[in-house]
Amino acid sequence: MTLLNLAEICPATRTLGPGQRFAIWVQGCCFQCRGCISPDWIPQTTAHLVEPKRLAESILSVPGTVGVTVSGGEPMLQATALGELFTYLRSERDISIICYTGFTLAQLQTESDQEMFPPGLKVGNILGLLQMIDVLIDGQYIPELNDNQGWRGSANQKIHFLTARHRHEAELFTHRQRDVEIHLRQDGALMVGVPPQNFPEDFRLAVDAVGE
Repeated sequence: MTLLNLAEICPATRTLGPGQRFAIWVQGCCFQCRGCISPDWIPQTTAHLVEPKRLAESILSVPGTVGVTVSGGEPMLQATALGELFTYLRSERDISIICYTGFTLAQLQTESDQEMFPPGLKVGNILGLLQMIDVLIDGQYIPELNDNQGWRGSANQKIHFLTARHRHEAELFTHRQRDVEIHLRQDGALMVGVPPQNFPEDFRLAVDAVGE
């Protein structure tokens, strides 16, 4: 049985792609991007394990859901489990799928270049996964290239419309004004979205001020 190792989920958001989306963050990353907004999700440790089919059922049960956005962590490290998840979803509904990755699309499409991938990762699983993704946002985050626009973190990251589903919304992915949602939890708060410049620090200062 293949399990997904999840860092966090958000059942309903409008800050990570068009329409109401179910957001998934996987645990574990092979990159160490400076300025990463999710450093706790970098360690390749076990967080919350879930069966792809069970997660798919949860996603489809949320009223109004039109798509799924996957980030992390590094989603391609869990290509096999995500492939199972996407297969279950698409067998029930023609749902939109957006995925972030620190790899470039060219790297992911090059089967012969195995050295960049962690041991045991099957590139064939990635190629199959790409066939189910509508929009791939690729490349590592570079803080100096953060232009404060769109659904990508920095200007070096490219938006690849692997299907025609969202091509008419291309301007949103690269130039929309950024916004975030703060989802309160019993044990804290979850920030969802690509944050505007300086937002994480401004938010921490605001929270500290409230607590004083």
